[in-house]
Amino acid sequence: MKWVNATEALSIVESGNRIFIHSVAMTPHVLIDALVARAHELRNVEIVHIHTEGELPYCKPEYANAFYPNAFFIGANMRKALSEGIGDYVPIFLSDISTLFRNRILPVDVALIQVSPPDAHGYCSLGPSVDVTLSAAETARYVIAQVNPRVPRTHGDGIVHEKDIDFAVWHEAAIHEVAQAPVGMAEEQIGRHIASLIEDGATLQMGIGAIPNAVLAQLEHHRDLGIHTEMFSDGLIPLVEKGVITGKYKKVIPHKVVACFVMGTQKVYDFIHDNPIISMKETAFTNDTSIIRKNPKVVAINSAIEIDLTGQICADSIGTYQYSGVGGQMDFMRGAALSEGGKPIIAMASVTKNGASKIVPFLKQGASVTTTRAHVHYVVTEYGVANLFGKNLRQRAKALIAIAHPSHREWLEKAAYERFKSW
Repeated sequence: MKWVNATEALSIVESGNRIFIHSVAMTPHVLIDALVARAHELRNVEIVHIHTEGELPYCKPEYANAFYPNAFFIGANMRKALSEGIGDYVPIFLSDISTLFRNRILPVDVALIQVSPPDAHGYCSLGPSVDVTLSAAETARYVIAQVNPRVPRTHGDGIVHEKDIDFAVWHEAAIHEVAQAPVGMAEEQIGRHIASLIEDGATLQMGIGAIPNAVLAQLEHHRDLGIHTEMFSDGLIPLVEKGVITGKYKKVIPHKVVACFVMGTQKVYDFIHDNPIISMKETAFTNDTSIIRKNPKVVAINSAIEIDLTGQICADSIGTYQYSGVGGQMDFMRGAALSEGGKPIIAMASVTKNGASKIVPFLKQGASVTTTRAHVHYVVTEYGVANLFGKNLRQRAKALIAIAHPSHREWLEKAAYERFKSW
């Protein structure tokens, strides 16, 4: 591992290279800035990554000839650029992305990562984001690391030896924090509905936001819950500390909290630091349906932007506007459905911030189907729970309208009648 400054490290990048950037809270901005500083001398550098946090200067129009963002997941920092024709999006399950790197379908030339300093044995930690970064780092021709003493060292598979890092750049900085979303009345009611579906001994998957926080807040009296998830945040900590989460009945890595990335406040980064109860794995493991299903009573809680009356879920676009990505929703929806006693759940408020119904007769023109109607089981809003599994089209429509906002039910019933010719 050669210690250099960021400018020297990024000098190895050549036109036409494919660059991978570390994910979520571990986005290495010092390295990104050094890369963008070379824009005037580079052409057609493809940049790939999943969700990242912080500003992405390579998405600016003035750098369009130098850089081509080609993301597997779109965050708030990329939406505007993509809508203006800068870069593109690759629809893919999160569980499959590492296959692109390892099978050299999209070989990586340079991986830009952020790690902890090496320990006494020479191992650096990928901290809170192992996800697809491990496979990119293992297969890239060159690895450039932003070495940050504030990176929490995590147990599991997220380690990279210093001999496998070509250039190291020392830079101390706080890990990117995301504040906890406030829980409103609708989210609190959704949390109660979902908590009533969760049995003792269940294995949970959930993300970040008001609804997951509301669910977790309702689980204090449950027993022996397990965690096998894509990601987690601060809301999980109290349940671990109170002994609600034990992982006792998990079949895959029992007694451990299994995840592939963590995002939240400094509190959660302190919690995962050198904590042996945490096992950070890559996405190819956490999101593998054949692994998920081995755990008992898997409850997968995911969200939606809109759902049509037959049960089609759009969770990653608003019409043609790419909002996020396929991510791991289908990985866990299917894994939960195949788990013994499992429950795949789509949870959402019944209306948008503007009062529009999220349950609609038809998805918006150009909207993507993230989860097919054949995969959907439970749909939860603040007005109740609809179980669509085994129901025909008319039955699905009736069940969904029953949990729609009351002010929208009449026109939804009319739309259903026009579509199905009876009611």
